[in-house]
Amino acid sequence: MNDAVIELKDIRKKYRMGDIEVNALNGISMVIQRGEFVSVMGSSGSGKSTLMNILGCLDRPTDGEYLLEGINVQSLSGDEFARVRNRKIGFVFQVFNLLPRTTALENVELPLLYNREISLNDSKQKAMDALTRVGLKDRMYHEPNKLSGGQQQRVAIARALITSPSLILADEPTGNLDSRTSEDIMLIFKELNESGITIILVTHENDIASWAGRILFMKDGRITSDNAGKGHYRKNNGSLLSGGNGEET
Repeated sequence: MNDAVIELKDIRKKYRMGDIEVNALNGISMVIQRGEFVSVMGSSGSGKSTLMNILGCLDRPTDGEYLLEGINVQSLSGDEFARVRNRKIGFVFQVFNLLPRTTALENVELPLLYNREISLNDSKQKAMDALTRVGLKDRMYHEPNKLSGGQQQRVAIARALITSPSLILADEPTGNLDSRTSEDIMLIFKELNESGITIILVTHENDIASWAGRILFMKDGRITSDNAGKGHYRKNNGSLLSGGNGEET
């Protein structure tokens, strides 16, 4: 039985910069199964950001085929493309992208505001459940400037979770955090992965990449190696995902 979340078949992406044609991706083929935790590494210009944009349905490839849970996304109309992105994929970035004068709860609710299938009461409950899941039960009504960097990233993760996505894409999610807080955030990703969510994470840090079970290295728009990671796979007492206030020490 095929349980692939992602299937890429000879994906290529070309850009024009004036008279110059840039080959950002040069024939990427890979399969990512449901429940995998994958890190993507590579130097600047390696193509990893372009790859993430295509995986996240933020851009379309020039050539090749991308299947997301069996759906050929190239064949979708603009509205269908956006619907797949909004309902199947959660995004977490290095910059938290939180609205400053809005509570954590309201920030997390945002992806559901235009979903007519979900009532306002249901969207609020989903946001509360997501914040509780990342350890911010007691910080729901705080604005971002009242939260630490690690807590703000937890809000961003909760926002990514609210649509119950099949896939979370995280682009340098610990890039603005200290090492202790980074470990706390990676524990959250690890537990989310253990709950069945597929995670793809871009990072330039070896210790962050090592949390994944699989590490892809990119160079010149190609995957140059595809290795099983020597991840930490640490256990914890469950406090990070089972309530509390998410305080960092």
